[in-house]
Amino acid sequence: MSKRKSDQLRKIEFVHGFTKHAAGSVLVKWGDTWVLCTASVENKVPPFLKDTGRGWVTAEYSMLPSSTGGGRKDRDIKKLKLDARSTEIQRLAGRSLRAAVDMEKLGERQITIDCDVLQADGGTRCASITGGMLALEDAIAKLLADGTIAENPVIRRVAAVSAGVCGGRPSLDLDYALDSAADVDMNFVMTDDGRFVEIQGTAEREPFSEETFAELRALARKGLKRIFSLMGKRR
Repeated sequence: MSKRKSDQLRKIEFVHGFTKHAAGSVLVKWGDTWVLCTASVENKVPPFLKDTGRGWVTAEYSMLPSSTGGGRKDRDIKKLKLDARSTEIQRLAGRSLRAAVDMEKLGERQITIDCDVLQADGGTRCASITGGMLALEDAIAKLLADGTIAENPVIRRVAAVSAGVCGGRPSLDLDYALDSAADVDMNFVMTDDGRFVEIQGTAEREPFSEETFAELRALARKGLKRIFSLMGKRR
């Protein structure tokens, strides 16, 4: 079990400009979970948005073959389809990041956030959303700097953190050891003004009470306040 206090985050670091060619690039080091988040800008949108003047933000998620223990993980291309877990996580990341953007100010272009897990130790979806937010901001800063767009379409920040009940104790920011033994496992996506974008929660064994949910929500709020601080000043 973790030696951290129950309300303590793992060490989190954001390395901006990690790759050369992406419009935005952030390496997230979240304990022993490392995720590379890159942002690509294209002058096109999905068909349902064509000629509307509105943009789109989406995300893709993948775990590299050597990102986990227990042997090599096959690439999704080998199976000719994305696995269910990766599909669910990238949809969550896309929904979360769209909550941060005014699509009319973005204009008729699409920003894709690619979240590639280099090393996994629990919390990859939370790291992907949080790092994806910063990569998105970096890409938009370039669009503003070169005059492609006139106004910043980022209207708020989003970030995510996990919380759960482990060994009977509410705990923040579950690594793999905690997550694999958790009685309750939850993920909270929140804006920097304190509103929720999405809450995912599961009782792995016994159903949990309203009181337990309130405890986990309070832990998440505390953790996310710290995470938003670590993300630095909004660009």
